[in-house]
Amino acid sequence: MAKKAKTVYMCTECGNEYPSWQGQCSYCGSWNTIVEHKVSDIADPATDDRRRTGTVGKPVKLSGVGTANYARMDSGIGELNRVLGGGIVLGSLTLESGEPGIGKSIIIIEAANKIAEKNGTVLYVSGEESEEQVKLRADRVCGNVSDNLLIYPETNIEGIIGTCDEIKPCFLIVDSIQTMYSSSVDSVAGAVTQIRACSNLLIKFAKTNNVPVFIVAHVTKSGELAGPKTIEHMVDCVLNFTGERDRDLRILRSFKNRFGTTDEIGAFRMGADGMTEVSDLSDSLIESTALEEGSVISATYEGSRPVFFEIQALATQAGGGFGRRTAIGVNHNRLNMILAVLEKKTGIKLAEFDVYVNMVGGMKSDNPSTDLAVALAVYSSCKAKASNRRIVAVGEVGLTGNLRSIPNTDKILQEAIRLGYDAIIMPEKNAEHARRNPSATTSIRIHGAGNLRDAINLYME
Repeated sequence: MAKKAKTVYMCTECGNEYPSWQGQCSYCGSWNTIVEHKVSDIADPATDDRRRTGTVGKPVKLSGVGTANYARMDSGIGELNRVLGGGIVLGSLTLESGEPGIGKSIIIIEAANKIAEKNGTVLYVSGEESEEQVKLRADRVCGNVSDNLLIYPETNIEGIIGTCDEIKPCFLIVDSIQTMYSSSVDSVAGAVTQIRACSNLLIKFAKTNNVPVFIVAHVTKSGELAGPKTIEHMVDCVLNFTGERDRDLRILRSFKNRFGTTDEIGAFRMGADGMTEVSDLSDSLIESTALEEGSVISATYEGSRPVFFEIQALATQAGGGFGRRTAIGVNHNRLNMILAVLEKKTGIKLAEFDVYVNMVGGMKSDNPSTDLAVALAVYSSCKAKASNRRIVAVGEVGLTGNLRSIPNTDKILQEAIRLGYDAIIMPEKNAEHARRNPSATTSIRIHGAGNLRDAINLYME
């Protein structure tokens, strides 16, 4: 039976469909984002090429399904393997995003070259750059480019899948998904329907041939992944590169991972010759060891390792009216909450101060374990006093001013001992547990604080 065309209206922000046009998307709340799209219905299931494997499957017993096919491929980059959960799972589809110039294509070409050297043919599909541009980057960051690494400047997804069927690569890279288009969809490249159709074909290819696929995606002005949210649900893993443009540190995070944890982070330094892995992230983030007012060391536990960083605060007399609140790397709403508790429990009139808080090194954290360090840094700057000891401060500050316990303080404590700190301030319950380790108590002073005022007294003594 012939395909029958029909018209639907789709939101370009979230991908939700409507039978008729309307001004606001009732799903995501965006205005003037619903546009007309032509789609095709396939009446005959036998000719439906949208199936996941291309064949009519049958239900099987879950107890009889093996996991031997979920083997992992070594990417050749330790930090990338860490974030992915131990390597690239065969047949998986991974989506990588990040701001322009952050280093997405660099780490992809490095991984592609190392995989090509070890495993065989790798196909790099470039929809934005020519062969010469990709070759120049590969020469700069890889040195000797493997003969098994193939470049294919193409944007037609059917042509890409046909080429993959011929050369049978062990790894496929598509850069970027917004430049791809399918001949079966009547819309321009980058449209919601095009991105969805191309992703469906890539998923079908990956699952059918057991070949891992990496696709690069653009981000919006707000830093979110461009395109419909359904793409994030379709893929197996979503990676995101973050970092400041004027700094060389890059952080790779996993927002979604069906084959591992999303708590791990990977650290890299951007250089002239590509990405360099940062194994000791804590030591690289803390450059100054001087005891300065408004500077407090804090820590979080990311995946399988503790990360130490410096939190700086500056409180200056406001020129008039209400004081400004500026936060970089710290959640702005959480900062306002901490300042309210600090003003209530210590009597500081913070309304008279402009308060600036910065997490040094371009790090970002929404972990509440940094609350205490933020409060101590602001108090230190307001009073123009610094601690006489190298202290680490961790703990969540409640609205009552009490400190709430946080997880993984034992691992943070061991890292503080390794880095040579004099003392650590933590919630009382965490301190009671830490004092049970005799080796820790002889190496570092463990201070337990029940509330914010007690923590301030311990920090300033």
